[in-house]
Amino acid sequence: MIRTILLLGAVTVLAACAGPQVTQTQALSEKADAPYGNVLVISLFNSFDARRYLEKDIVRELESRGVRAVASTSLMDTRTPVTRQTFLGMVDSLNSDAVLLTQLVSAQSAAKMKDMNPQTTRNIRPTDYYDVWSVEVTEYVEPQGLELTHDIVLATQMFSVRDLQPVWAIESKTKIVQAFDQRGDLSVITTEAKSIVSHLSRDGLLAP
Repeated sequence: MIRTILLLGAVTVLAACAGPQVTQTQALSEKADAPYGNVLVISLFNSFDARRYLEKDIVRELESRGVRAVASTSLMDTRTPVTRQTFLGMVDSLNSDAVLLTQLVSAQSAAKMKDMNPQTTRNIRPTDYYDVWSVEVTEYVEPQGLELTHDIVLATQMFSVRDLQPVWAIESKTKIVQAFDQRGDLSVITTEAKSIVSHLSRDGLLAP
C-alpha cells in the first residue's frame, strides 16, 4: 500500500484549489464487458479517513447516475486487513461486476513565506494655509505567513470482475494552496469524485 496520506490526511484546509487535470492512461477496450451497474469502490491510502471520505463521495456520484455502488470502508474498519482477499470477499458478497480503485501516485509539498495583506488608512485635513493639507497615514502590517503548496497525483482504474483485469484508467493532478494556519472544508475531495465519475460516464463505463 502506498504510505502517503491523501491530501495530508484528507483534512487539508484549502485556500485555493485548481480543479484536477485528468489524463487517460488506458482507454476502454472493445472487448471489455462494460458498462457496469454494480461497483465496489476502493481507495488505497494510509489514512482510513481519507479512504472513507473519497469513497463516500464517489459512491454518491455513482448512485446519482443510477449505478449501484458500495464503499469498501463501509464494510470494514481500521483493523480489517487491506488485502486482495479482503476485497475479493466483498466482491463475492455484493456480486459486483466491477471494482473502481483509486490510489495515490505522488504528493509533493513546498512551503514559502508570504507577505500578508497590509492595510493603510489616511486621514486628510485642511490646515490654516491655502491649499495645504495635513495627511496622516497609518499602516497595519501583519506578520509574514507560511503558505503551503501541495501537488497531488491520483491514479484511478476500473477492474472487470469477470476478467480480474483493469479495463480503463486515468491519472488526475491537483494543486492545493493553503495558509499554514487556515481552516477550511473538504471540497477538493468532492471535486475529485465528481471528476472521476464524470470521466467514467463519458467513456461509457456506467450502465444507463
